[in-house]
Amino acid sequence: MKLNLKKIMTLGTALVAASALAFADEQGDKIMEQVHAVEKPAYSHSLVEMTLTDKNGTTEVRRMEEYGRNKDGTTSAVMVFLSPASIKNTRFLQCENKNAADDKWIYLPALKSTRRINSSEGSKSFMGTDATYDDLSTRELSEDTHEYIKEEPKLSYPDCYVVKEVPVDKKSSQYSYRMVWVDKKTMYPVYTELYDKNGSLEKVLTVAKIENHDGYNIPMENKMENVQTGHTTQLKIVRVDVTTAIPERVFTQAFLSNGR
Repeated sequence: MKLNLKKIMTLGTALVAASALAFADEQGDKIMEQVHAVEKPAYSHSLVEMTLTDKNGTTEVRRMEEYGRNKDGTTSAVMVFLSPASIKNTRFLQCENKNAADDKWIYLPALKSTRRINSSEGSKSFMGTDATYDDLSTRELSEDTHEYIKEEPKLSYPDCYVVKEVPVDKKSSQYSYRMVWVDKKTMYPVYTELYDKNGSLEKVLTVAKIENHDGYNIPMENKMENVQTGHTTQLKIVRVDVTTAIPERVFTQAFLSNGR
């Protein structure tokens, strides 16, 4: 952020302004560090209902199973589509890597083959949803600057931090910046605005409900809306288990191919 020197009349005023900006960035970093430090279950297994709605109100309802694993500080996730018939048995695997891009693979039953998702495909839609492959990826704290903006209520959350996230390397993200509202009670991002490369609002991600399951706060309902196209993707967790270990074989390419 650049200081407007025409409005700074004295050296003292300039130093105060610069100190305020430094404090704001430090506070933003601290908030997002707390967000990343929120304890996650070692395993999770969910039944999810997905609803796609276009600008004309036409909907498509999908059901899928989602498996999650948190091991050695990195996460992995598998999605298995159950319905409708046109996408049944499509399976997706994402594995986080420390200090490197996430690995992603997708199994397409019509082709009976698994293929790797290349980094060049990051801006493409995932399965016709409003999320791109990059939206699914994890971002390291060091990849963005975090500027504390203010505190305010948002939706049903009475007390939130507002933080602006800007990619350090502009090429590393399809967005110019993100505005994030973090619920103080759970330290979970509950409302996120994503701005395109021209600085225009492109998408809004809303978390409508958070529930505590066996000591872990789980987002049970969320919606991503592309405000430029009028299309939305809504996710609702119908059932979740965070206590049962999931076999390691589930998080492999072999599982993608045979589903077992």
